[in-house]
Amino acid sequence: MLKFDEQKQINSVNGGLALRGEIERVVDEIQEKGFDGIYFIGIGGTWASSLQAEVYMRGRSALPVYVENAAEFITTGNKRFTKDSIVIFSSVTGNTEEMVKAVEKAKEIGAKVFGFVDKAEAEIVKLCDWCISYPENEQLKFYMTANRLMYNNGEFPEYDRYNKEMEEHLAEALVNVEKKADAWAAEYAKEVYAYVKANPDMPHYFVGSGNQWGATYSYAMCYWEEQLWIRTKSITCAEFFHGMLEVVEAETPVTLFMGEDSQRPLAERVAGFLPKVCKNYVVIDSKDYELEGISTEFRGSLSHLVMHAVNNRVDAHLEDEFRHPMVIRRYYRQFEY
Repeated sequence: MLKFDEQKQINSVNGGLALRGEIERVVDEIQEKGFDGIYFIGIGGTWASSLQAEVYMRGRSALPVYVENAAEFITTGNKRFTKDSIVIFSSVTGNTEEMVKAVEKAKEIGAKVFGFVDKAEAEIVKLCDWCISYPENEQLKFYMTANRLMYNNGEFPEYDRYNKEMEEHLAEALVNVEKKADAWAAEYAKEVYAYVKANPDMPHYFVGSGNQWGATYSYAMCYWEEQLWIRTKSITCAEFFHGMLEVVEAETPVTLFMGEDSQRPLAERVAGFLPKVCKNYVVIDSKDYELEGISTEFRGSLSHLVMHAVNNRVDAHLEDEFRHPMVIRRYYRQFEY
């Protein structure tokens, strides 16, 4: 096993969960004042996390919740977005060009902004009406926000029991997922390396849906393309049967992310099709990983975190196989563009 700091991982997740009081105070204030819409705004990976939060709430809540891509919001805008709207965003650096401009535009309109900014000293913090600074755990912070919004709207009666289970068990459960996934991830990484070296121009196809779609999209783009320089294509399970299925052959590399939320049946349909035409597919199913102490009814809300834990081990082994540190960039933030 390539070494990873288990206690650091546990402390990180528990630190994120400990933000619940701060998040609750902000969300309670937002809902007391009222709003005409909640807009999760992001770019790249933060847009993917926004997609996860929106689909999570879509089937559970009547609240008006939307997702905006920051670059599109800057150029196209949204006529529904008003001075009574609320922006929720996350940023690691606080200086991503599209995010800064999008938040500036929201403030010009008069909207209120709730930011999760890892670096408390970032300039974008000054544009926020509310800001919480804590590193990483972006998806967890978004879901904690979503849960409080739904609880206050009378749509999450299990809220207290849910949080008790998360705070007592989630951090260690996710570390155990990584430990269980490690041996498989090492073999998977070897297979990926061999295939990519033999077929450098063939994209690796990633398929997912529900709260796994954000994970699928961001993993393909932000991790394999940006950080490992491996060609990829990502597609939703719902759209798989309307184009992509025709280019899948025996040796086409396909990885399917399967979660346990409402859109699992869409992934099951893809999983049923792939063996008929392909020998080079992999299914990563969150259901295969135990989450000790977590009720079955809550597992769907954690599927994306389970997938992230599995992929943490995949990333470590891919980095080792390719002898390619994932911090290296050819172009991203290397010059003006």
